[in-house]
Amino acid sequence: MSAITAIYMTERQSSTLDQGSTIMSALAKFPCHTIQAWHKDNVFLGCHNQWITPESIDELNPLYDSLRQLVIAADAIIDNRKELFDLLAVPYARRVHITDAELILLSYAKWGKEAPRFLIGDYAFIIWDEREQRLFAARDSSGSRTLYYHWNGFRLALCTTMKPLLGLPQVEKRLNEQWLAQYLAICTAILTVDASLNVYQDIYELPPAHSMTVEGNQVKTSRYITIKADKKLRFKQDEQYVEAFRDVFEEAVNARSRTYRHVGSHLSGGLDSGAVVAYAAKMLRSKNKPLHTYSYIPTDDFIDYTPKNRMANETSYIESVVKHIGGIKANYLNFQDTNSYTEIDSLLDILEMPYKNFANSFWIKGIFEKAAEQNVGVLLNGARGNMTISWGYAIENYMLLFKQLRWIRLAQELKAYSMKRSTGRARVLSEMMSTWPALNRNKGHVLVKPRAIINPDFARKTKVTEQLQMHGMDATGIFTETNIYKFRKWHFEDLFHWYSTNTINSKLSLSYGLWSRDPSNDIRVIQFCLSVPEDQYVLHGLDRALIRRATENHLPDQVRMNQTVRGIQGADWLHRMQAFWPSFIEEAKQMSRDDTILQFLDGAIINDALYKYQDAVHSKNANDQDLRVLMWSVIVYRFLKRNF
Repeated sequence: MSAITAIYMTERQSSTLDQGSTIMSALAKFPCHTIQAWHKDNVFLGCHNQWITPESIDELNPLYDSLRQLVIAADAIIDNRKELFDLLAVPYARRVHITDAELILLSYAKWGKEAPRFLIGDYAFIIWDEREQRLFAARDSSGSRTLYYHWNGFRLALCTTMKPLLGLPQVEKRLNEQWLAQYLAICTAILTVDASLNVYQDIYELPPAHSMTVEGNQVKTSRYITIKADKKLRFKQDEQYVEAFRDVFEEAVNARSRTYRHVGSHLSGGLDSGAVVAYAAKMLRSKNKPLHTYSYIPTDDFIDYTPKNRMANETSYIESVVKHIGGIKANYLNFQDTNSYTEIDSLLDILEMPYKNFANSFWIKGIFEKAAEQNVGVLLNGARGNMTISWGYAIENYMLLFKQLRWIRLAQELKAYSMKRSTGRARVLSEMMSTWPALNRNKGHVLVKPRAIINPDFARKTKVTEQLQMHGMDATGIFTETNIYKFRKWHFEDLFHWYSTNTINSKLSLSYGLWSRDPSNDIRVIQFCLSVPEDQYVLHGLDRALIRRATENHLPDQVRMNQTVRGIQGADWLHRMQAFWPSFIEEAKQMSRDDTILQFLDGAIINDALYKYQDAVHSKNANDQDLRVLMWSVIVYRFLKRNF
């Protein structure tokens, strides 16, 4: 709910307050309700408070507990409040008004450095322990809130954003070449494989699921949790899994909708956002409150070029959800006058670093802006649903049954799947075999090899290929493991898969004074979904079967049972840039002649892409990787020109 900061000096210095004030001044650009600070001797804590939850109104943050001699600055919404109240024996009379910051402080007083293991929610916080002369900080398990720091041996400075730290004495603004090398080498939406690095050499990021302990001149970071599927649920009846899922998902949606302002939600035509909207609208209806939904749609003059099994304009599906659920104030937004090119500067200012999801970033930013105008405090989404609530891939599951020699179950599923898809079982068997490399290696399939935009000399200098290989990737950042079950396991055990998306949402939240919250990313939902047997995710010929059954009567069957058409948001990004194409190409040409940038970027790849598209471009080329090369390169070029 806030932008937080702290200064810790190993010795008492008069500059502690001055340097804390410098950071606080740099945070003044963000909307806030109150500005508060606490200072004593060699420690400064500050907070620009954004009120989101009912308990946060007029709260003290930083909060000093004179009895326990603890002070906390918190950017947090804690979701398991009732559980913590019971564990901490909080009197019932206090529970209505106690803030999340105070709840974290009480947790630290009881469990010390183990406290983050007991907290569920989205948070970053900093605690100064006067008795132990210890500074302690932590970030939630998936990095939904950001926390950066600079340490030079005698001063530790922490902040929600990076740039305020760059204004401190003895902090140089230097490019982190290791971060940049990973960013340029990886050809997917993943930014880097080292979650502690960022684009500035002397600024580090406290990774997700990590805490920091500072005593004297010793700074230590450690991981406090690794999400794993330790054991599988075993129920006697299929319906029991559905009921158990509904309970945990409803709890997550309700907890993540806690605000004294309006509740909003992203809404596409798919299952994940639809499930979130259905459960949130039901909860709000009991309180006689509407749910505000925000749906991105293409411009009016866009002609859909996508194949029959994809849909760029999901309006018909969205409208069916809105009508079926009721109690929704729907916003259909096409952002007619914005595009991926003209929004680069504003997004770089907000994100403080280069970004990759250019096809979606401009309209996601637009949704935050619109929601803020309508006094939304919490903006829900279902972004992590593919790995949690809507997991379940039919063909891969059938291949798993085949390998396990479960012939009867496989035959039943193939029959049901063929009937639902109106296709022959022979075709399904062929699809199954295509997932087994050993049976498919000589079929002559030609895959388009991704093109990394990193200069080969720069790649060798930074040894980035070796770094990627340590995380199961090839030199272009593509995972070499094709087993989706192993990949899902790694997705939750590794830190880098998800934190970039959460970082973007966190910074947009701070900039617009509202919180982005994802019930499908609630750790209780994650752990439950990982414990569900695979047979529940593909059942009776249905892929993503658990969420389809759990939304029966919640969503219209047009959406709930759709197995043939998938939405593709942002398909019109290139169409939107048509009028700005000459300007974009001119900037790309300038980049291709700039020796400073070409020490990092591969000039040959850039020139190939320029030759291909310098005169004209058609919206149907939106998925061409050469265009992705140009867009990513220009974004990096613009960032480096503005900052170094």
